[in-house]
Amino acid sequence: MLNIAVIGAGAVGTSIAMSLEPTMPVTLLGRQSDVRTYYDRETETQTTVDVESLNTHQGVFDVIFIAVKTYQLAAVAPHLSRITHANTHIILAQNGYGQLDSLTDYHAYQGVVYISGEKKGQYVTHFRDRRIHVQRDSHTEQLAQQLVHSKLEFVLEDNIEQTIWYKLLVNLGINTVTALTQDTARILKRPDVYALCRQLLVEGLTVAEACGVTFPETTAEDIMQIYTGYPDDMGTSMYYDLKNKQPLEVEAIQGYIYRQSQLHQLHTPTLDCCYHDLKQ
Repeated sequence: MLNIAVIGAGAVGTSIAMSLEPTMPVTLLGRQSDVRTYYDRETETQTTVDVESLNTHQGVFDVIFIAVKTYQLAAVAPHLSRITHANTHIILAQNGYGQLDSLTDYHAYQGVVYISGEKKGQYVTHFRDRRIHVQRDSHTEQLAQQLVHSKLEFVLEDNIEQTIWYKLLVNLGINTVTALTQDTARILKRPDVYALCRQLLVEGLTVAEACGVTFPETTAEDIMQIYTGYPDDMGTSMYYDLKNKQPLEVEAIQGYIYRQSQLHQLHTPTLDCCYHDLKQ
């Protein structure tokens, strides 16, 4: 049986750990030993889960999901050599793109995560979705077989680049407008915010195409339609980070797309303006 760790005891990490249990043993690692109270809104169940300290843990793992914020990855990386072996596989369960560059010494995969939740103190609420997409290869195929009876949807992709960019676009729109307005998904009912969000998607699609990733012409409208299915009170990761006075993952999402736009000398005025506003 696999020995699995999840690094990051926030909403995403705790939800991943609870989705894998009790199918297989999972160790939830955080900055310090702690306890999380986990409430699943879908099943209306509440559970407590222990958090072990990443700083002092000595055991090694076969699979590690890293679910910390993108700007926290640099603090996690020095611990990995202590808790991995030669065949350990690492899955980045993070927003954004470009983080694999710091994990070239490991068998690491960029995951695309669809898990919605919120952490308040020691209390984690899971709202909806429990899905991670990764690149298909012999290792991830084997892992998928071992996770098949868990609640975690482990989706294998033949072209993960397409999936990464799609999630980047989803995050670009809704994360940007909820952060700039400091409001939940209900803000899209304002026509001006709706138009701003859609324009961000249009410009993001232009950048994706310049990077060699193409989408159907209806993609902007399709993503806007996804947003309309969100509950009015549902926030985004950036909304909750602002609310809790935490740093934003701007550089890994809006910043990554902005830098690609600059690299390809594209005209993306809405993206440029929003990126600079979020950085302030």
